[in-house]
This record gives sequence, structure tokens and C-alpha cells, in this order.
Amino acid sequence: MSVLVGKKAPHFVADAVVNGGEFVENFSLDQFLGKKHVVFFFYPLDFTFVCPTEILAFQEKLAEFEKRNVAVVGCSVDSKFSHWAWLNTDKKNGGIKGVKFPLVSDLSKTISANYDVLAGEYLYTEDGIMEFEGGPVAFRGLFLIDKEGIVRHQLVNDLPLGRSVDEAIRMVDALQFFEENGEVCPANWHKGDEGMKGTSEGVADYLSRH
Repeated sequence: MSVLVGKKAPHFVADAVVNGGEFVENFSLDQFLGKKHVVFFFYPLDFTFVCPTEILAFQEKLAEFEKRNVAVVGCSVDSKFSHWAWLNTDKKNGGIKGVKFPLVSDLSKTISANYDVLAGEYLYTEDGIMEFEGGPVAFRGLFLIDKEGIVRHQLVNDLPLGRSVDEAIRMVDALQFFEENGEVCPANWHKGDEGMKGTSEGVADYLSRH
């Protein structure tokens, strides 16, 4: 599993569904550069069980992200048509109607592969036949990307393990606190707590000397 923290978030251009039902071609996270932080998360599949609980949980807290000037973007290996159908299915029928943040279509699985969250890989047999080993879906990856397009936090859960949206908000708060105050955040830090003097550059300098 690649560690993308400290690196430029992999670029992509793909189809997406926004505002609960509008098709968008050539969707890219580049639109947020210099403007917003981004929480970009992957989920395995539309019309499943754990996935809608996460997506609806992000929607329920969307205002919290927006007031922090953070864009929330989801992504799976489903087509844009599957996204649209799911977004237009009532919750009582297993749908996610009412979700407004963008859902990206990674039908080619290249975005999942570039973020290294694809739950399998393509291999060649001795006869030269290409096969897929593992699951052709994305793990539950989450990436916090700053305004410069740099990944500052990543989390990858196995397929059965749902994520905490509150923890994603806490990490946004921690990153923005550091950016605004130049102080680092200790264990279990929450917005309103005091930070600690010192910077990430200081940590890097310490490590270089030991």
C-alpha cells in the first residue's frame, strides 16, 4: 500500500454525478486547487450495505465540512449511470436520495489504482492471459488534500469496516489549526484544545539528526 502523505494527490479526469443527479464530464479535483481543502474518499460499490451508511453520514455532516471550506467527494468503480440511479433511489429502498456532494465514476479502476486502494490487481498467467486477482473494487480509502493539492492525511479500511465521519472532521480541524497557528496537535486533539509549539519541519530536522 502506497503512502501518499506529503505527495501530490494523483490527478484524474472522470465522469461524475453532482448535486444529487447532474452528470458532469471531465470532473477533476483541480477545480479546488488554491480554493478548498478536499476530503476524497473511496467506497466499494453502489447499492450495497455499509457504503450507504457512510455516504449518508457524510451528507448529514456536509454543512460541517462546508463551513470549514472543505469539498467532500466520493468515488467508486461504478458507472455514472449507477451513481445516478442510486442517488435517485429512496433511502427506505436502499438508496441515497438527498446526497448532494459529487460521486466520481472510476469505471476503468485507474483512479483507485493510482491512489493504491484497489482491492486486487491484474496479473498474467503462464499462458499470457490477463486475470484479476482479488476484488475489483476499492477499499475504503480516505484522503485529506490541502489547497496546494498535497495529501496530508490518509486512511484505508478493509471492506467490512466503516469509517468515522467525525474523525475526518477532526483531521480537517487539526490540519487547519496547524496551517493557521503553526502549532502541532497532540493525541486526541479536538477543535478548541491547545496545540503544541513546534512544526513538522522541526520533526523532520530531529529525525535527520538521529
